[in-house]
Amino acid sequence: MTKKQRAKIVQEELEKLYPEVPIPLDHKDAYTLMVAVALSAQTTDKKVNQVTPSLFAVADTPEKMAKLSVEEIKELIKEIGLSNSKAKNLKKMAEVLVEKFNSVVPQTYEELESLAGVGHKTASVVMSQGFGFPAFPVDTHIHRLMTQWKLTSGKNVVETERDAKNLWDESVWNKLHLQIIFYGREYSPARGNKDKDFIPKLLFPDKA
Repeated sequence: MTKKQRAKIVQEELEKLYPEVPIPLDHKDAYTLMVAVALSAQTTDKKVNQVTPSLFAVADTPEKMAKLSVEEIKELIKEIGLSNSKAKNLKKMAEVLVEKFNSVVPQTYEELESLAGVGHKTASVVMSQGFGFPAFPVDTHIHRLMTQWKLTSGKNVVETERDAKNLWDESVWNKLHLQIIFYGREYSPARGNKDKDFIPKLLFPDKA
């Protein structure tokens, strides 16, 4: 079976499982989405969704966030891992948005990645889920599963993203990256679940 054939099977199976894919992080606009994604590094989406309501009740715009002290932000997100550095990043991100971008979240990778706490993956999520541009953000689930499915050599997330974009049409990127994440959480967690994890059996029947 070729890589393209395996990719087609993956897409078809995930479409059956997840015909609709909600965005996992609760948000109301591009700014609150970017904040939520920045907070989600090394933290579960579930935990982020528990913390952001109280944060957004106080600071749901760059102007409001910029007015808070780092200590105040840290207190609001203290249940989240790396809260110290994330609080500093959120304040700096908000200040730059206000000063440089007129409080509007920019719509280019270069400008997004110039903001504190925004790496390529966060920028990709904002571009795809916030603005609807075709993007394929690669998180640990996607990197791990695409390596397992032999759709990438898995050397790093940059290579995995490039391979994903080559294998699937850009019209499905925004949905498919979420479908893979949902599959990873439900059927193929990092600790393994051979009973539920059925896609490898379809891709590599001789090893099943």
